[in-house]
Amino acid sequence: MRKILVVGAGQSGLQLALGLQSHGYEVTLMSNRTADEIRTGRVMSTQCMFHTALQHERDLQLNFWESQAPKIQGLGVSVAGPESQRVIDWVGRLDGYAQSVDQRVKMAGWMETFAQRGGQLVIHGAAVSDLDYFSRTYDLVLVSAGKGELVSMFGRDAARSPYSEPQRALAVAYVHGLGPRPEHPDYDAVRCNLVPGVGELFVMPTLTNSGRADILFWEGIPGGPLDVFKGVKDPSEHLSLTLELMERFTPWEYARATKVELTDAGGTLAGRYAPTVRNPIGRLPGGGLVLGVADVVVANDPITGQGSNSAAKCAASYLDSILEHGDKEFDAAWMQATFDRYWNVAQHVTKWTNAMLGVPPEHVLNLIGAAGSLPPVADRFANGFNDPSDFENFFYEPEKTEAYLDSVAGGTAA
Repeated sequence: MRKILVVGAGQSGLQLALGLQSHGYEVTLMSNRTADEIRTGRVMSTQCMFHTALQHERDLQLNFWESQAPKIQGLGVSVAGPESQRVIDWVGRLDGYAQSVDQRVKMAGWMETFAQRGGQLVIHGAAVSDLDYFSRTYDLVLVSAGKGELVSMFGRDAARSPYSEPQRALAVAYVHGLGPRPEHPDYDAVRCNLVPGVGELFVMPTLTNSGRADILFWEGIPGGPLDVFKGVKDPSEHLSLTLELMERFTPWEYARATKVELTDAGGTLAGRYAPTVRNPIGRLPGGGLVLGVADVVVANDPITGQGSNSAAKCAASYLDSILEHGDKEFDAAWMQATFDRYWNVAQHVTKWTNAMLGVPPEHVLNLIGAAGSLPPVADRFANGFNDPSDFENFFYEPEKTEAYLDSVAGGTAA
């Protein structure tokens, strides 16, 4: 029986550990927190998982909360004008619904499941020196802890990392009490509110410890009017700031939020990081090799909502590569090939996310505007969040965008 160590108990680490466990591998999982500490701690993310990522969980029978979490059937885009009026507003329908489960709920539940199924769970923060020892006792060491000392083992891939500084200041609040959405009261959607030159507000339904909630998520251009959360420790002050900014820049969203309250004292989060692609192989002082997983090796800004989706897709891809490799050695060539296989998917996410962080060119503005009167365009844009590779066909190049819009408009007219 092959022995594998997974360091880090997030979406990718736990999904991989549980997947390997289900195939008979002897898996050890290292986490710096217990399940209870995760469950009662601070929110970690703004996860909204689309169909493909959800299917990876279903394939492993890990979709424990699917019946409880809100079914997100659409993705809407609004654009603010200079007077904070809404100049563009539309919603595209998803082919398969999306869902958001607070990672405090999911990771705690998955970690307990891993232990109940006989996995070895080690509650301990891992240092490079620990991995140096473990690399000699395990057939494979996977590092899925995306912060701290361990990440420094994986060198930045400058050719694939155009940004060296954070492109957004992030601020998250989980709330109860958000009013119904007048535009489509009969179904749930993620809403992306774009405020040109300022940043973005995302609003999405989620399932948290206390039931259904909504996530209010500001992405502010650094140094701009949304970049005001640094140093704010008090959760109620964080929420007040969030609402003040909504009233100023997205009054149509603020109108629903006048009676909201935080889900819990840990329901806020703020921070920033530079989007970075790293080399996938970490080399330990003693000569051992470890393989980076998910946002250890490909960390995108959350502007396109791809973090948990990419983590699930990475875990699924790595699981396939490990199973197919059989009893052969997990050497550097296999590690690089395993990452390259995942990069075939991840590169589309990175390209699209980095494009969305910049000032949108005219043809993209035309595309977003046209979606308001052409439902097939809205639907295709929305479903790109599930399969970002499709943006190659109609998003990046003006000629392709124009040809696509002409074809849809012609078909609609006919």
